[in-house]
Amino acid sequence: MKKESLSIGTLSCRWIRWGILLMILFFGMPRLQAGVPFTLDSTLWQDSLFHYKEPAPTPKKSFVRAAGEVFGLNIGLWAFDRYVLKGHYAYISLKTIGQNFKHGFEWDNDHLNTNMFAHPYNGSLYFNAGRSNGFNFWQSELFAIGGSAMWELFMEREYPSTNDIIATPVGGAALGEVFYRTSDRVLDDRSSGAERVGREVAAFVLSPMRGITRVITGKAWQKSPVSGREFGRPPLNLELSLGTRILLYHDDRRITRAGASARLHMEYGDPFTDSKIPYEYFSCLAELNMMKSQPLLSRVEIIGRLWSKELVDTRRCDLSVGLFQHFDFFDSDTISNYSPNALEPCVVPYKLGTPASVGGGALFRYQDHRSRMLASLHLNGVILGGILSDYYRYYHRNYNWASGFSIKFGLKGAFLHDRLSFAINNQFYKFYTRNANGSNIDWSATPGGKPVNVNGDESIGTFSHWEGQLTYRLIKSLSLTARFDLYKRSTYYMGDLKYEYGTTYNWFVDSKQQSFQFLLTYTL
Repeated sequence: MKKESLSIGTLSCRWIRWGILLMILFFGMPRLQAGVPFTLDSTLWQDSLFHYKEPAPTPKKSFVRAAGEVFGLNIGLWAFDRYVLKGHYAYISLKTIGQNFKHGFEWDNDHLNTNMFAHPYNGSLYFNAGRSNGFNFWQSELFAIGGSAMWELFMEREYPSTNDIIATPVGGAALGEVFYRTSDRVLDDRSSGAERVGREVAAFVLSPMRGITRVITGKAWQKSPVSGREFGRPPLNLELSLGTRILLYHDDRRITRAGASARLHMEYGDPFTDSKIPYEYFSCLAELNMMKSQPLLSRVEIIGRLWSKELVDTRRCDLSVGLFQHFDFFDSDTISNYSPNALEPCVVPYKLGTPASVGGGALFRYQDHRSRMLASLHLNGVILGGILSDYYRYYHRNYNWASGFSIKFGLKGAFLHDRLSFAINNQFYKFYTRNANGSNIDWSATPGGKPVNVNGDESIGTFSHWEGQLTYRLIKSLSLTARFDLYKRSTYYMGDLKYEYGTTYNWFVDSKQQSFQFLLTYTL
């Protein structure tokens, strides 16, 4: 967590460290992620009678080694911050640790991508320290909680962060399990030579803590008559899309921006089966921009199944219901001539994150010899989320912490022997912000007269994302895809809102953004 007194140099140091961590993720993502949860030519079309069996090892649990890896990771990050970057926040002592315990947790003011993505990725490293040492999904979450608590209370001289202690372990479990299972598909203990080196390096990039554990235990170079994969060979679909993206400014369609874009998609496992094991089926999506003024990472969506029950299983129809974990991240910036920090509402159209969200879902599939259809519905409670604010501008925050709910709907179909296909999806979120900045609060006693330990502006915010996709298969693995996205945000503010330069009475604000994409999609 950062204080207002931190310098620009300190911020740069912090981002250098997070940049190093994120490089690990980005170098692995092209092999692993993209698309929407219900994309075309996916495992969702496959018959649930598909079985996958091979000898699977039973990893031995080692609490000492898992805890040691979590401890070592935190010490290593702190040492890098303290002695290489010389970050102000890393100059800890017994006094600062005591102050952290005495003061307790509070809401911080970091960037959206730091709190909603970088911190959960760090949590995935704690999580996979447990996972790679024989612990299951739920047990590994305890290592993520412990690692996050250690960092918040002991490893920084700033007060521990309420949002970090939630987002880091919960979001870390979603990212961590995805990377752990995908690294499992890469590994093969039967291989040797250059192939073995390549597999071990790729697995390390995807799941660094698993790579470290394999080196410590010697599994990284031990040859075996079996693959050693923990999960065998479940159905797997990988898609890479490259092309161009065109954005229209929400208030003036004469203002446009165009640039390169990429979509990385992965679907793993069988969605139509009974399961009590988390993430035996999941879907991932990542969208990247190579466009001036826009963030590199614009969207991440993970839907991981925690439990499921198949209710209908016939030759033509399948129906499955279950409990799912959701991880959502949407980021944008303005393409207008206004500064992103301007107090004019809606200069930035939207920002949103849900690092802690869970709910029920249903998948329905119909297919015959001429066509195929798939529908999905998810109803989720958002424990912790964030949505763009038009007025909250303190330190690096321009969003409100909130909780609420989300609804996701998807429909897709394929015709003409799968040559022509379509997909329609919608994600709807409603957030409620309390513990808020308002006109009746006196900030004169706080550092710089700035708000501290608040969720943001007292408000009710909604965000809706509609996306449509039309795909024409050119050859077996190559398709031409056209996409349209509509992002719409509206926020109702309650009461008079005081900010640094005055008071606003603009209680209702809405914004929207339109996007067009033309892509070539290669299916692996």
